[in-house]
Amino acid sequence: MEHTKGAARVRVRTVVAAVAVLAAVVPLALDSTAQAAVPGHQPDPSAATGHRNPVSSRWTTRDLAPGLQVRTGTIRRADAAPSWTVTVQRPATSRLTGAPTGLEVSDRAWADDTAARLRAAGFAPRVETVQWPAYSDTPHGTMGLRVRIGGYATQAAATAAAQPVTAAGFLTAVEWTGYDADQPADVQNIHIATVDPRVFRGTVAGTHDGDVARRETPSSVARKLGSLVAVNGGFFVITNAGGIQGTQSGLGAYDGRLESMSAGARAALVLADGGRHFRIADLNSTATARAGGASYAVQGVNRLPGTVRDCGRPGGTPSELPWQDITCYEKDDLVVFTPAFGAALPTGTGVQAVLDARGDVVSVGARGGRVPADGSVLQGIGSAADWLTAYARTGKRVSVGTTIRDTAGEILTLGPDDSVVSAAPTLVQDGRIAVDAAAEGVVDPLDLSFGYVWANGRQPRTLAGIDDRGRLLLVTVDGRQTGGGSEGFTLMEAAAFMRSLGAVQALNLDGGGSTTFAVDGTLANNPSDATGERAVGDSVQVVPAALH
Repeated sequence: MEHTKGAARVRVRTVVAAVAVLAAVVPLALDSTAQAAVPGHQPDPSAATGHRNPVSSRWTTRDLAPGLQVRTGTIRRADAAPSWTVTVQRPATSRLTGAPTGLEVSDRAWADDTAARLRAAGFAPRVETVQWPAYSDTPHGTMGLRVRIGGYATQAAATAAAQPVTAAGFLTAVEWTGYDADQPADVQNIHIATVDPRVFRGTVAGTHDGDVARRETPSSVARKLGSLVAVNGGFFVITNAGGIQGTQSGLGAYDGRLESMSAGARAALVLADGGRHFRIADLNSTATARAGGASYAVQGVNRLPGTVRDCGRPGGTPSELPWQDITCYEKDDLVVFTPAFGAALPTGTGVQAVLDARGDVVSVGARGGRVPADGSVLQGIGSAADWLTAYARTGKRVSVGTTIRDTAGEILTLGPDDSVVSAAPTLVQDGRIAVDAAAEGVVDPLDLSFGYVWANGRQPRTLAGIDDRGRLLLVTVDGRQTGGGSEGFTLMEAAAFMRSLGAVQALNLDGGGSTTFAVDGTLANNPSDATGERAVGDSVQVVPAALH
């Protein structure tokens, strides 16, 4: 597809906004920041009183096409004073994985005892109270206490200070306080794309660029498609230990075809009719293989049999619930591979059946080879292999039916121009902040080591929302950049920011080093990976209408 470039299409204007004074210790203060800082919202009248406002922002707005606008801004807090510190952790065992871990937050008895032992060893600890974020499905009030030592200008100084503490027998971590939810952020660099489907004549779609087993950077896909805007999409397998790199670890559908199954009922962005309609909902998927009167539940599409990244599938161990960044396992597992799986099929114990376009069995045998361009492959291990051996007979038909439902039980029917990208958790629902962090497996109230930094601390984030005018909001905030760089959002800050933009529905997409915002095929944000833009599983691409 083609699109015009240059000044005739892009109008640029700069907005400088004064913003409201915020209480430095209130995590949700970003809601007020965002409302005042984003173009279109009015500054707080207190800015005219002559008192110095600690929060300032500067925004640049670009109209890339009718119905498509990009805003780029930086929010700064003059009163933020982050530093490096030494956190003393409580040694523990992860409830989810059984692996050794460290608790940053624990009970008062541990905190008081640890502080006393540190003072006896010649150190000067401080004990800080940590509150639960206002998630919709976790406890409220005090989460626990943490123990820290010192404040240092550089990471190297904090690391040096931690060494004698570690040598004295304590478990330590060197941390940047600018990532703490109870401290104001120093800098937050933000990109916002707004797509109005009533005006924009192009398409908006999630894509794996034709091969679900290949990782690509969003900007490289954007250049292929001629996209105006691109952001990274859902969670995906990033290491061989988690399965097949590049494949989605949650629900993924492209061009109306289900290419990855859900990890429990997690948040998903539905881009229907090529971007004419948008929806955010918690979606779950099921699939069944049938041969004559026999049937067997399919638990995976285009993934390594027996290995389930982010968990969330029936029969999985150690959990059938969604657990972010945890790998679960299935000993009896039936997986279907589609033509979108462009890599060599996984090998190993078990059985596979190769099907033609009608679903007739072409061959049954050892696992391996490739998916035929006009067919599919079923691979089974454990009892699923026994089922294939018994019922997948050459020349006989095996059908695979899939269903996607929301939590209300409504079936989502995919059309040829529909796509779905999925991550977690939900941020805004029915116009209210509603972060279901525990239900979607990103925190665990019974194991405070799980998800603490990922969810409760500031991180790079990619967010999607829908406002009350039906417009799609694609948002990124850079993070993991200390010493005057962008620090990111907590999940609650992300929810508050999306609500301040007018979102009535919003979700968290993949973030961290995956967070990417590209304009005209050029990287516009500053990813946190030292190597630069990360090759990811899928992306959301905003493509202009083809010129004729």
